[in-house]
Amino acid sequence: MSGRRAARRTALILLYQSDVTGQPLASLYEGEIDPFARDLAEAVTEQAGELDAKISAASEGWPADRLGAVERNVLRIGIYELESESVPPEIAINEAVELAKRYASDEAGSLVNGILGRIAREHVA
Repeated sequence: MSGRRAARRTALILLYQSDVTGQPLASLYEGEIDPFARDLAEAVTEQAGELDAKISAASEGWPADRLGAVERNVLRIGIYELESESVPPEIAINEAVELAKRYASDEAGSLVNGILGRIAREHVA
């Protein structure tokens, strides 16, 4: 697994744990945390409310709080990366889809692809 891909996975696990347990991110850090993973997880946590509103607006009838914790956090990461323009949109979407397929299901990958594609199109427009 490449460096950034592994860091996204670590960020997803941290975000998922925090989402499910309600614990702050800092209490979940064990050992050496990749700086990219830590920064990504902290940025996503800080913007979670805004990111969830964007998920709800783009998902047509599926508010963010009705999605599974994995799907919700994958979407949060994907939207954050799309909007921060830290990577090209295609990479942000592909990385999020791969996380969803690996840690949720193929159907989750399709859901993530659809929502992020819609957001990416609106972001460009």
